[in-house]
Amino acid sequence: MSAIVAVGQFATMTHLSVKTLHHYHHVGLLEPVHVDSETGYRYYSLDQLPTAQLIRRLRDLRMPVADVRDVLVAQDAGERESLIATHIDHLEAELAETKAAVTSLRALLNNAASTEPVNRRAESTIPAIAITATVDPTDIEKWWRAALHDVRAAVSTGRVDQTGPAGGIYDESLFRHEPGQATVFVPVDTPRQLGPVQPILVPAAAVAVTIHHGTMADIDLAYAELGSYIAGQGLAVGPRIREYYHCDHSHTADETQWKTEVAWPITDVRTPRA
Repeated sequence: MSAIVAVGQFATMTHLSVKTLHHYHHVGLLEPVHVDSETGYRYYSLDQLPTAQLIRRLRDLRMPVADVRDVLVAQDAGERESLIATHIDHLEAELAETKAAVTSLRALLNNAASTEPVNRRAESTIPAIAITATVDPTDIEKWWRAALHDVRAAVSTGRVDQTGPAGGIYDESLFRHEPGQATVFVPVDTPRQLGPVQPILVPAAAVAVTIHHGTMADIDLAYAELGSYIAGQGLAVGPRIREYYHCDHSHTADETQWKTEVAWPITDVRTPRA
């Protein structure tokens, strides 16, 4: 049997605090080989060093304790590596989101985010094929990417002619971080059902429009421009905001080249003034 050492020495050897080792014992992640029944003092085997070293590195990567436990009890190297790879993928996604937020902040502070002046236009009824769902705002980007991919794929495989840029129609509640209905569509000449993709008619509307250039992390600036214009003109807003994706992630990975047109339905009915 391997030699055993007291908790303090084991803490020094593993660079884990005594308090942390106590916690890992409490949650069943790393249990001492012996606990003195009178003093409660913990003792660890030198054979436990590799496990403690692995735990420290996984926790340094912010892996939850439950997931660390799954790694430790994995039946083989392949299962263990898969669990670790999944967590790393999650970290990389978080890092990408952080980088996007930093870029957005710098653009805002440097007045570098690009929007264009607001215009008004009348949109005719648009025949299209679409996917519609009630979406939780925490899932909206994932849903949007998948739905956009599926509708565009349906255009390609269904051999229908696209007549304009892909777009989206969204309940305002989604922008307030509340669940709401979302539709992603592609205008086509002859809409028909293509698997889960349904034919729709995007209704005619008068809209206030501006164009946003760049990452979706900054698109709130375009919405602010539109909202300010609408309020300043004393206009009433209509339901369900529209976006048109002239250039997005499916066209280029260079977010500076992305181009999104935001169209907010309006009416000329002026709101009463207090």
